[in-house]
Amino acid sequence: MPKASFLALFQATAGTAPKRRKIPLTQPLRHVRYRRIWLANMVSNLGTWVQIFAAAWLVASLSQSAAITSLVQTATYAPIFLFALLAGVLADAVHRPKFLFFCNLFNAVCAGAMALLVWTGKVSSGPVLAMTFCLGIGTAFIWPAWQAAIGSLVEPDEVEAAATLNNLSYNLSAILGPALGGLLFGWIGAGALFLANAVSFAGLLVVYWHWWREGEPQPVVRDGFRERFRQGFAIAFGCPRYRRILRNVCSVFFATIAFASLLPVFVREVLHLRAGVYGTLMGCLGGGAVLAAFFLPQVRARVDRTGLLAGALLVYGVMLLAMPHLRSLALLAPLIVCGGMAWSTTVSTLNAAAQLSFPAEVRARTLSIYLFVMSGGYAAGSVVWGLVADAWGVRAALAAAGACVILNALALMTGDRKNPI
Repeated sequence: MPKASFLALFQATAGTAPKRRKIPLTQPLRHVRYRRIWLANMVSNLGTWVQIFAAAWLVASLSQSAAITSLVQTATYAPIFLFALLAGVLADAVHRPKFLFFCNLFNAVCAGAMALLVWTGKVSSGPVLAMTFCLGIGTAFIWPAWQAAIGSLVEPDEVEAAATLNNLSYNLSAILGPALGGLLFGWIGAGALFLANAVSFAGLLVVYWHWWREGEPQPVVRDGFRERFRQGFAIAFGCPRYRRILRNVCSVFFATIAFASLLPVFVREVLHLRAGVYGTLMGCLGGGAVLAAFFLPQVRARVDRTGLLAGALLVYGVMLLAMPHLRSLALLAPLIVCGGMAWSTTVSTLNAAAQLSFPAEVRARTLSIYLFVMSGGYAAGSVVWGLVADAWGVRAALAAAGACVILNALALMTGDRKNPI
């Protein structure tokens, strides 16, 4: 990229955001290609949530250590931390439909291999974590390309609505997947659930195959790998607003991963209940996230991103602080639904802010840095909260994580509102 173009791109990212207007939640679905991918992705997300449930509960059943159980989340996100930057550079240079087809095919094969691993009858925590890591590698290469592709599938002012729809798809599956997993785990076993995840990729493979065959133009790449890598870093970290987004992403996801990491241990050691309850509580988080999708467009039209993020984090932090003191499902379920609403608001707000920060030609590279920071926070947080739970108990770990989330919210509320995210 010539120096003059680089400077113009940097200046474009430093400008003020345009006036916001309300975009109906379903408006991005008017684009045929986005609609097909969204529907296929929902089915794949359902398989993913079944797999997440099965892997977490299987490891929790095989090991009494909270630290080992929390490594399921580490194995999921560490590959994204390791490979996201490479994936971002590739995603800006390759034929995206073809690239996404083969990445999803890789994940389907890995999920099938997990099923075979269980059916050998010699399963242990180590191999399950290793295969989860392999699935994470596929996800690491899918995410930058998919996130960058959204901007080309919808209009620029529809990106936030598309991000919310993506979260809606993910969280609808987050309701059904754990519920199905909890119902079926003791009946058909983890192997069949892993196989269901492998089959769930079929729709995406068909959609990406047709998109690939429709003749999507190949990106024109003039610079070498090293230069494109350097440009991505320079553009991302040269933008003060994007640096603020990344700081929030790191601290927020480090603290919030405590819920997903420690919920199996909380159900087993505090509630003294079984897989079905774990699935139900996971589904409550997804249910709250689905509810949030329907009121977020109205709230976004009235509240700036910084204020919206701070409020959501405050609610999520209160959920984590309150959980250790509750044993009744009648109280835990609505509490976690509220946390799910806050979680969806947090993820979609940060994700949309990152997507809208840069133009399409560098979006995958800059989003890969976002994913790198996010997954680093997730992976490190999973390890830390698991170790805290082993040392001082799962209740203390959840309370400490909740306090960290609330500190993030207070920092946003008291920060410089002239420089929003």
